[in-house]
Amino acid sequence: MFGSTLWLTLATLTGLAAGFAREWLLVAAWGAGGRSDGFLVALFLPEALRMALAAGLLSAAALPLYQQRTALEQRAWLGALAPRLLLCGLLLSGILGVGSLLWVRLIGPGLDNQGYELASHSLRILAWCAPGFVLHGLFCVPLQARSRFVLAGLGSLLFNLPPVIYLAFFKHQSTAEGLASACVLGSVLMPSVMLLPLYRDGWKPWQMQAAPGAGRELLQRIGPLLSSNLASQGLALLERMVASLLGEGSVTWINLARKLINLPLIALMSLNQVLLGLMSGSSGEQRLGLLRKGLASATLLTVPAVAGLIGAAGALVHLLLPNQAADSPLPHLLAWFSVPLMFGAWNALLARYAYAAADTRLPLTCELIGSLFNAILLAVLPWFFGLIGIALAAVGGVVLTGLLLMRRQHLLADVPWRSHWLLGLGMMLLSAGLLHPLQSIWLQLGLSTAFGAFLMLALALWLRPWRTDNPEAP
Repeated sequence: MFGSTLWLTLATLTGLAAGFAREWLLVAAWGAGGRSDGFLVALFLPEALRMALAAGLLSAAALPLYQQRTALEQRAWLGALAPRLLLCGLLLSGILGVGSLLWVRLIGPGLDNQGYELASHSLRILAWCAPGFVLHGLFCVPLQARSRFVLAGLGSLLFNLPPVIYLAFFKHQSTAEGLASACVLGSVLMPSVMLLPLYRDGWKPWQMQAAPGAGRELLQRIGPLLSSNLASQGLALLERMVASLLGEGSVTWINLARKLINLPLIALMSLNQVLLGLMSGSSGEQRLGLLRKGLASATLLTVPAVAGLIGAAGALVHLLLPNQAADSPLPHLLAWFSVPLMFGAWNALLARYAYAAADTRLPLTCELIGSLFNAILLAVLPWFFGLIGIALAAVGGVVLTGLLLMRRQHLLADVPWRSHWLLGLGMMLLSAGLLHPLQSIWLQLGLSTAFGAFLMLALALWLRPWRTDNPEAP
């Protein structure tokens, strides 16, 4: 588990780093204003689709179905579904492109007329990313089934590389049309690099094969996952809508904060994919043992990262964006948006514990309740706390979702959630009280890094999730 997770983490790291570089170069070239807000509003829906597929929307439903077939049936399954999903991607492109003005008005109600025009034009181009995203999600399934996680993990890098090169080369002369076209090129690269390995495994793209019931079977499994993801993306949409009403540049600050806190999640995304594959082939106590190891690993990875991010938020913003963000709300946003990371990491693993048992409905119910609570808080807290209220609403939603996932699966007595969560909250408070207020950039960065490293070492000695026996019982 840890070897596969490490390699996939390294592959994903470059992609997420390129994703942050894209946002950084965008702010450096255009500034944090109406122009960048407009493009990010246009990018929201295509990026939401890409991130949903990268997080396992398709693979979580399709992987167990693929693994239960023989080699010949697997090739037929892939040959039958590829053209259907390509058609679905083209239909999505049409829906996004034709209704572009409606979508951008919905996502960014606070934009001015010039912002709407830029966002609508950009979305008509960005809509053509959808077919590449969908095919990449499908092609990941056979590779993950053969424990070939690295190539699948390069999707983020392949997508972000063309826009990063474009922004780095043209800088202030870059245009929204050129940047959108670079994103479309990245979406084409994502599935293209996977064609050769699939061909070597015996799949012929030009051969359409019959796999009776494959589409219907996949739809039945993916339905609850799609509903859950729509709820999550709906919350992200609501965040952008609220941010657009809080003043010019707010959408850009929220987007930058989200990108920054995604960096510690690289190992967690990898862990989720590997763990799902392992749990799908196990049952009973063996599956529960894998879950405990996964949760221990999640705590080991998130608590030091969150404590370090909270402590070093001001230093990181000063070093990465000294001109545009030095006096911005980004340091406080970054610190508050770090808090849900630990709870969200647990929620993802708890949901995959249910997916491995072919139950996609239970996580949906829990996540919908948590999302509803998050939405209620979003309607209230930002008007009292500003942008920080958006992060506070996210904390409430993920905590409620986690408790529901454990309660509905009768895991409250089987996993050490109390000790792990209390430890995490304690370390966050310590970092917020002692490190975050420091004024010296290098002192803050050095102490936060040392604190995070010490926490990771101490947690590794305590949890030891690599042990062959079950890790710490609750």
